[in-house]
Amino acid sequence: MLIIPVKEGENIDRALKRYKRKVRNTKLLNNLRENKHYTKKSVKRRKQIGKACYKQHLQEQENQ
Repeated sequence: MLIIPVKEGENIDRALKRYKRKVRNTKLLNNLRENKHYTKKSVKRRKQIGKACYKQHLQEQENQ
Protein backbone atom coordinates (compact mmCIF):
# COMPACT_ATOMS: atom_id res chain seq x y z
CA MET A 1 0.00 0.00 0.00
CA LEU A 2 1.30 3.41 -0.93
CA ILE A 3 1.30 6.17 1.65
CA ILE A 4 1.62 9.77 0.55
CA PRO A 5 2.04 12.18 3.47
CA VAL A 6 0.42 15.52 2.65
CA LYS A 7 2.59 18.34 3.88
CA GLU A 8 1.03 21.28 5.67
CA GLY A 9 -0.10 23.95 3.24
CA GLU A 10 0.36 21.62 0.26
CA ASN A 11 -2.20 21.67 -2.50
CA ILE A 12 -4.24 18.47 -2.79
CA ASP A 13 -3.65 18.40 -6.56
CA ARG A 14 0.09 18.32 -5.94
CA ALA A 15 -0.30 15.39 -3.54
CA LEU A 16 -2.44 13.52 -6.10
CA LYS A 17 0.22 14.13 -8.73
CA ARG A 18 2.86 12.64 -6.39
CA TYR A 19 0.59 9.65 -5.72
CA LYS A 20 0.03 8.99 -9.43
CA ARG A 21 3.76 9.19 -10.12
CA LYS A 22 4.50 6.78 -7.29
CA VAL A 23 1.91 4.30 -8.58
CA ARG A 24 3.37 4.51 -12.08
CA ASN A 25 6.95 4.06 -10.84
CA THR A 26 6.14 1.03 -8.68
CA LYS A 27 4.20 -0.57 -11.56
CA LEU A 28 1.38 -1.36 -9.14
CA LEU A 29 -1.40 -1.21 -11.75
CA ASN A 30 0.55 -3.40 -14.18
CA ASN A 31 0.93 -6.07 -11.51
CA LEU A 32 -2.77 -5.93 -10.63
CA ARG A 33 -3.79 -6.29 -14.28
CA GLU A 34 -1.27 -9.06 -14.80
CA ASN A 35 -2.55 -11.04 -11.80
CA LYS A 36 -6.19 -10.65 -12.83
CA HIS A 37 -6.02 -13.83 -14.89
CA TYR A 38 -3.76 -16.82 -14.51
CA THR A 39 -1.13 -17.26 -17.21
CA LYS A 40 0.78 -20.48 -17.61
CA LYS A 41 4.54 -20.50 -17.10
CA SER A 42 5.09 -21.55 -20.70
CA VAL A 43 3.09 -18.57 -21.96
CA LYS A 44 5.02 -16.19 -19.70
CA ARG A 45 8.30 -17.66 -20.92
CA ARG A 46 7.23 -17.39 -24.58
CA LYS A 47 6.28 -13.75 -24.05
CA GLN A 48 9.61 -13.05 -22.34
CA ILE A 49 11.56 -14.65 -25.22
CA GLY A 50 9.58 -12.65 -27.77
CA LYS A 51 10.32 -9.44 -25.90
CA ALA A 52 14.04 -10.27 -25.79
CA CYS A 53 14.08 -11.01 -29.54
CA TYR A 54 12.38 -7.70 -30.24
CA LYS A 55 14.90 -5.78 -28.12
CA GLN A 56 17.81 -7.55 -29.78
CA HIS A 57 16.37 -6.75 -33.22
CA LEU A 58 16.13 -3.05 -32.28
CA GLN A 59 19.73 -3.02 -31.04
CA GLU A 60 20.96 -4.64 -34.26
CA GLN A 61 19.14 -2.04 -36.34
CA GLU A 62 20.61 0.75 -34.23
CA ASN A 63 24.16 -0.58 -34.65
CA GLN A 64 23.94 -0.81 -38.45
